[in-house]
Amino acid sequence: MNTKEAIKFLDRQIKNPKQGLPKDIFLFASKITPMVNVDLLIKDEKGRTLLSWRDDEYGCKGWHLPGGIIRFKEKMETRLKKVSEKEIGVMVKFDPVPIAINQIMWKKNIRGHFISILYKCFLPGGFIPENRGLSKKNQGYLFWHDSCPGNFLKCQDIYKKYI
Repeated sequence: MNTKEAIKFLDRQIKNPKQGLPKDIFLFASKITPMVNVDLLIKDEKGRTLLSWRDDEYGCKGWHLPGGIIRFKEKMETRLKKVSEKEIGVMVKFDPVPIAINQIMWKKNIRGHFISILYKCFLPGGFIPENRGLSKKNQGYLFWHDSCPGNFLKCQDIYKKYI
């Protein structure tokens, strides 16, 4: 199969890129191009930061800011709202002007280069994450932090000063 045939084959596998890519195609795309994502710096009136536990197949284990990769022809604000709904379970208030844009690169070849756009978000201190039966070491567990935890993901070290 030549390159043109391979691209035609891959193109047939993608039903609607606006809704995301099939996992294998997404992982390949993340190997050859930077991914653009939004990260949510969620604070309450006490200055605490809401972090999510991550433990996945890509070697990431620790606390991180909730976030998500922007889909094809999707507005950043739309992805921010979808991350808020999916990962937090409620809509956060957010400043529409990003507070930082960073380039994150790490040694991994898959999912190893990101252009990350950080948004300042707010939830009241009375917000208690549902965590839907998750324990502290389950993927997606949410917890309010007074300061940056020691087991914060290294790839998000650029955000320590905000926590």
